[in-house]
Amino acid sequence: MSRKAPVSELHLELPATERKLQMLCGPMESYLREIETALRVTLQHRHGTFTIRGAAVDTERAAAVLQTLHAQAKKSLSLEDVQLALAEITARTAKGGGAEMKNARENARPSAESHLHTRKTALRARTPNQQAYLDAMAANDVTFGIGPAGTGKTYLAVAMAVDALERDAVQRIVLVRPAVEAGERLGFLPGDLAQKVDPYLRPLYDALYDLLGFDKTLRLLERQTIEIAPLAYMRGRTLNGAFIILDEAQNTTPEQMKMFLTRVGFGAKVVVTGDTTQIDLPTTQRSGLIEAETVLRKVSGIAFSYFTSVDVVRHPVVQRIVEAYADRAQSSSVKHRQTHRSSKNTETHS
Repeated sequence: MSRKAPVSELHLELPATERKLQMLCGPMESYLREIETALRVTLQHRHGTFTIRGAAVDTERAAAVLQTLHAQAKKSLSLEDVQLALAEITARTAKGGGAEMKNARENARPSAESHLHTRKTALRARTPNQQAYLDAMAANDVTFGIGPAGTGKTYLAVAMAVDALERDAVQRIVLVRPAVEAGERLGFLPGDLAQKVDPYLRPLYDALYDLLGFDKTLRLLERQTIEIAPLAYMRGRTLNGAFIILDEAQNTTPEQMKMFLTRVGFGAKVVVTGDTTQIDLPTTQRSGLIEAETVLRKVSGIAFSYFTSVDVVRHPVVQRIVEAYADRAQSSSVKHRQTHRSSKNTETHS
């Protein structure tokens, strides 16, 4: 029988006016309840003194989250701010011990800042892996971002592209996605070809609207400064002076991946994003993203950045969902190997 972790009690002084304290705690103290649920702690406060009870690692994380939110409480806080702070602190302390916890509490913001110049002026990395991803995109001609949903792979890539466009580092942005869910045979959908592939490109539109605003995005799309296209349209093209993003790359075939990567022209930068646990290709078809990991790993000018569940910056439950599926996949893999060995042993003895 496993023993429960010893309960720790931590006292945190966060001097604040009554109004700032209300913003920090949220309506009906809902922000405190969110922290309690996410980190499995209990929180009490009286006149700016917070008492946190739970496992030592969780109380330290809760204290770091409260300090982060306290620093942000000059403006109105939202539930999204709380959930992002939880994701950020969890990612920064996931592999650490006492030193990392102490640093998380003393420094409520990431030590390495990479601000991107978009409509969201405060856009920055929220986890160490996101920071490494931004650094890789800045330093390399081709960057692969691989990991589960919600880790910011596509959003940060689009933000980096927008930043490059507004600095005149590139002349245009090209966003590409395979329409694999319909096998790129889209005849059953209504409308012309652009309208048929539009549903598959919607996440890219959403990122652009968020980063540039609706009106500016439409103007740039009309002028073809931003181009959004299905992967099939890339064949035969050479893209110079462009920031090119291939999203959902796990759904490319090896031939498509090679075709896409050889479109790169002078002054271009490429980012390829994907999640190798969510491949929609037929089971007999190898993913171009998985093959690229092997073929291109040692090629100069190409970088691979990896994300895990601790980098998820969506609702905290998304992180737990990703972890649950990862555990299930690992368990199934172990069971498959055991069955395979058992089958081979039976054949040997017979």
